[in-house]
Amino acid sequence: MARTADFPACDSWYSHFISYGETDAMGVVYHAEYLHLFERARSKLIRESGMSYAETERRGIMLPVREAQCRYRVPIRYDEEIHIHVGIEKWGRASVDFTYEIWNRDKTVLHSTGMTSHACVNLEGKPVRVPDWLKNLF
Repeated sequence: MARTADFPACDSWYSHFISYGETDAMGVVYHAEYLHLFERARSKLIRESGMSYAETERRGIMLPVREAQCRYRVPIRYDEEIHIHVGIEKWGRASVDFTYEIWNRDKTVLHSTGMTSHACVNLEGKPVRVPDWLKNLF
């Protein structure tokens, strides 16, 4: 499957096999694990852009989550291979929003969609303008 027509151009794919510990008593991925999957994909996007998230913190910028949403469409089960598509949806003055899609192995089944919104803060937790060096990475 090609990129969804309206998916952001600044994007990345993260592949993952579901571990037993990520599932619940019903044998499907536990609902909160989706946020961990989003985080892994987001970290990969940042790393592929040329910098690790740890380096952004060393430069004095943190991106705490201020909002998260997930729409569960089709359950994911233990040992399934999935692909998480992540992209930057929008830059704000002191924020950045990411969008996510989780697909099956051959990218024919959309398991879930989601978003996270992140504030841009300094090491003291005070909001700051997104630095140009951060935007320029993407």
